[in-house]
Amino acid sequence: MNSDEVGPHLGSWQELGDRKPVFPKGTTSLLSKLLTDDVWDKLKNKTDAHGFHFKQAIFSGCKNLDSGIGVYAGSHDSYTTFAALFDKIIEEYHGHKPEDKHVANMDYTQLSCPPFASDEDKMILSTRVRVARNMDGYPLGSGVTKEQRREIAQHVINACGKFEGDLEGKYYSLDTMTPEEQNQLIQDHFLFKEGDRFLEAAALTRDWPDGRGIYHNNDKTFLVWVNEEDQLRIISMQQGSDIGQVFERLSRAASGIEQECKFAKDDHVGYITSCPTNLGTGLRASVHIELPKLGKRKEWFDAIASKYHVQIRGIHGEHSEEDGGHVYDISNLRRLGRSEVELVQDMYDGVKAMIDAEKSLKY
Repeated sequence: MNSDEVGPHLGSWQELGDRKPVFPKGTTSLLSKLLTDDVWDKLKNKTDAHGFHFKQAIFSGCKNLDSGIGVYAGSHDSYTTFAALFDKIIEEYHGHKPEDKHVANMDYTQLSCPPFASDEDKMILSTRVRVARNMDGYPLGSGVTKEQRREIAQHVINACGKFEGDLEGKYYSLDTMTPEEQNQLIQDHFLFKEGDRFLEAAALTRDWPDGRGIYHNNDKTFLVWVNEEDQLRIISMQQGSDIGQVFERLSRAASGIEQECKFAKDDHVGYITSCPTNLGTGLRASVHIELPKLGKRKEWFDAIASKYHVQIRGIHGEHSEEDGGHVYDISNLRRLGRSEVELVQDMYDGVKAMIDAEKSLKY
């Protein structure tokens, strides 16, 4: 093995030496593709405004050779200080150039999503929309201290404690919850856990479970994860096909939280996130939908997805296949350069086109 060759044997980012890392043949991450000699020489000794080192930013991708991207930011400033690499990744992944701007828009009244007909509604099992957010003035999860993480959690607790009506609920701290509460959160599929090796290598699981928690409303249709990959994952969900209602709840909740927790964002990349893939809106809008006929017509299925900028997944996550019952997870593909309203519209329009195609097929 080459002395500079990276991989699972690495124990810490300090083991990355002065020479550019050597990625084994077959590594396909954007980090391995875009970390040129010039970029390495510019950044190898730099730290961002919060003291987060460039080698910390790339360590997860150096250790986990099956990474898709391979980098995590340590703060908002990482995107500026390490721009020689991050700009390349952002342009490659999002098609968003350094001079491009991002405009946010969570105004649910601008979404055009008429209710589905009764036979169409039966095809859609559930709807979910989430956004990733981080607090302005703090480092991101990879660079935050234990004390800062606790402060962030308290800000979220304060914000959610003001909710009334359909958003009213309870906060559950991961390190103080009772076994009964833990079991209930597992049954509800709300609990997030330690153990992701990509996040661990990015130092996002330090001090686990200290400072982590979950808030959910009494109806279990609104959820906030606190201090997982991002400081906040704000989630709205429910059974059925009412995409407009789900997005309206999310918009209202995010606005309420931001009154207490100012979110980190800028005009270029929108809302700041730990992983560059979530920049911009940090939004993923999805439905679980049953499409037994269209699912057999892969070329047609894929063509609709491409036209409406949506992604087809299995219902068990990013790398899963459909489960044999022809139930698919359909979500927006874009994140950056389009507003939240536009991306939810992508998902609605794509789902409507898929339903129309399904109904047109006889067998």
